[in-house]
Amino acid sequence: MGIQDWAEDIILVDLPGEPQMGEELQSVTQIARDRGDCDVVVDFSAIDIVTSSSLSKLLRLRKLLTDCGHKLIFCNVAPATRGIFTVTGLDGVFDLADDKFVALASLQIVH
Repeated sequence: MGIQDWAEDIILVDLPGEPQMGEELQSVTQIARDRGDCDVVVDFSAIDIVTSSSLSKLLRLRKLLTDCGHKLIFCNVAPATRGIFTVTGLDGVFDLADDKFVALASLQIVH
């Protein structure tokens, strides 16, 4: 669990499970809003299930970042959570990477 600066313009988030996930997502959104110039990588390693409330927070975070020309990438997403993204049609909305190193590398290439 935790939010850390990976680089000057990249925030790495290790999401906790529910119910703390919602609070963590609100914190990340506030940090991204305050900074205004960062990409975010969210590690789902500890996540078994995503609630509709957390999906809503993830969508808000994505909108904030894309409106500023930045990226939100998820990594280590469990098959069940990928299934939730597919059923809700969000698999085409969110960028998914196999692990945090692939996600971070893809952002480094962009910059």
